[in-house]
Parts: sequence; C-alpha cells; structure tokens
Amino acid sequence: MNRNLTPEKENFYKAILSLKSIEECEAFFDDIFTIQELEAITQRYEVACRLCRGEKYGDINKSTGASTATICRVSRALNYGSGGYKKVIERLGENDR
Repeated sequence: MNRNLTPEKENFYKAILSLKSIEECEAFFDDIFTIQELEAITQRYEVACRLCRGEKYGDINKSTGASTATICRVSRALNYGSGGYKKVIERLGENDR
C-alpha cells in the first residue's frame, strides 16, 4: 500500500493509533483540526456509512447536508479506493446501524 507514506504521515498515523479512548480522540482531533475540517471528515464518514447501507444520494444529501460532489467523491473512494472506509465500517458494524 505505502503509496506516499512519508515519515511525517507515518508519525501522524502512529499518533492516532496511540489514542486509547473517545475522549483522547476528541481532544487530539479538536487540537489538530479546525472545526470545519472535523465536520467535513465526520460528514464524509457518515456519507460512507449510509452509502454502504444502500441509501440513495438524495436521501443522504437531505439528512446530512453533504453536497452531491461530496457524496460522489465518497462513493468513488468506496468503489475504487484503498478499502479504508469499508474496513472500518465492517469492523464497527456501521452497515447494520
């Protein structure tokens, strides 16, 4: 996989993997991301979960406020990406929510 794994990215990923609770994640992400960045990231994850459950673009747009461009981008990542969304969604059982 290591397409562009720089030492900086590796250190960042290790930092995330070191977090041990929701509270630690919240504190780290609040420090590292702007409010808008964190909202965009969480929205994309929610869109991915809904797409995996087979929801329609229009319904996702209405319920999340995500633009059709964002929904299409997430769909492309689900279908042609590295498999990261699917792996996490499966592990957390988000398809069943």
